[in-house]
Amino acid sequence: MSEPRTREPRISASPEPKFKIGQVVQHLRFAYRGVVHDLHETFGQSDEWYEQVARSRPPKDKPWYCVLVNGGEHETYVAERHLEADTSGEPIKNPQLDDYFDEFRGDHYARTQNLN
Repeated sequence: MSEPRTREPRISASPEPKFKIGQVVQHLRFAYRGVVHDLHETFGQSDEWYEQVARSRPPKDKPWYCVLVNGGEHETYVAERHLEADTSGEPIKNPQLDDYFDEFRGDHYARTQNLN
């Protein structure tokens, strides 16, 4: 009779994202604030984009975030390692904000209505 085989534990290839949709964050290097409106468990752009834009070569196998930039009219695509939670309690000003959220709750934004 052969020994029963033990099963190796499964390890997720992608880690749990540190930030959530609606969370207010700050970029560590460029010091802008913003709000996460989408997240990808791993890098979701093209290799060409990565080569041209991601100059610090953050890992592709970690979470990346779509962030509406405070005081701007645009969004950025940022690797998790470049972000930290913003604790200022101040709202974000971005004209796209209403496309994603309808309520500010002090440290995050929420979607309380069905937005089209």
